[in-house]
Amino acid sequence: MKLQSVLLGTGSYLPERSVSNHELSKSLDTNHDWIVERTGIHSRHVAADDEYTSDLAVKAATRALEAANLKPSDIDMIILATSTPDNTFPATATRIQSKLGITTGFAFDIAAVCSGFVFALATADNYLKQGMAKNALVIGAETMTRILDWEDRTTAVLFGDGAGAVVLQAQGNTDKGILGNTLRTDGAGYDQLYVDGGASSTQSTGVIKMNGREVFKHAVTRLGEAVNDILEICNVEQSDIDWLVPHQANKRIIDATAKKLNLPDERVIHTGHSQANTSAASIPLALDYGIREGKIKPGQLVLCEAFAGGYAWGANIIRI
Repeated sequence: MKLQSVLLGTGSYLPERSVSNHELSKSLDTNHDWIVERTGIHSRHVAADDEYTSDLAVKAATRALEAANLKPSDIDMIILATSTPDNTFPATATRIQSKLGITTGFAFDIAAVCSGFVFALATADNYLKQGMAKNALVIGAETMTRILDWEDRTTAVLFGDGAGAVVLQAQGNTDKGILGNTLRTDGAGYDQLYVDGGASSTQSTGVIKMNGREVFKHAVTRLGEAVNDILEICNVEQSDIDWLVPHQANKRIIDATAKKLNLPDERVIHTGHSQANTSAASIPLALDYGIREGKIKPGQLVLCEAFAGGYAWGANIIRI
């Protein structure tokens, strides 16, 4: 029997504190209009000092489980996409597993920065289709503000904190679920968007560094390629796509991808204006928003796509 990875529920969590562009402009050489014109961002959420990535993830996961009508004990696989783990090791996914009271199955992290959730979905999909698990929690969670240089206006205005989660279940005899995935990397872009620290290199955490012009150029090109690839893999036409749920890095990049798909803006989920770039959390946050707001409906086709440092990029198509 052919198995499909069916989406049973979604959940999300944003820290209480919201920081506006106007507040940032008090300490940075920038202003609200400059930020909005270049990114579309108006505000972002910042985790409290005592909130860890795992805390955000657990809250999003709990809401996803409630939506799926499952108990934590039903979960036998957890994949966390994050670039901001609680500790260098062990995997933050195991801390989430423990906080949820799960003592069976397995849990691990994936690090693909802003493309992390796309990579995690594809990974979970393959595990489920191979029968290695029945119910999976796939989470994107980040505390990106912990690795920002708050004096660098080119990066400090871009990022925020948050978490999103989905519950997937392996089911047979259904046309729902993940229809296909495409993943790519190109290490030639390693130094264009990175954190200038690490256990092996500097024995420190470091902060985000970015060549914005180069990243933008490659993002538009590579995401166009990813769209072509995923449509071919899934044997669907552009006109079949009901919703684009993109990584929320930059509205201009999102607009370029929507144009590639001939999708009007009202069929694109936008959350970046109030959340900024939450890296691996941005797609599940947007997906949960779209579903809970009644925009994305059962039976519809959703295309998720992201581009990240590394370079890493990819896409998934899901029938809800």
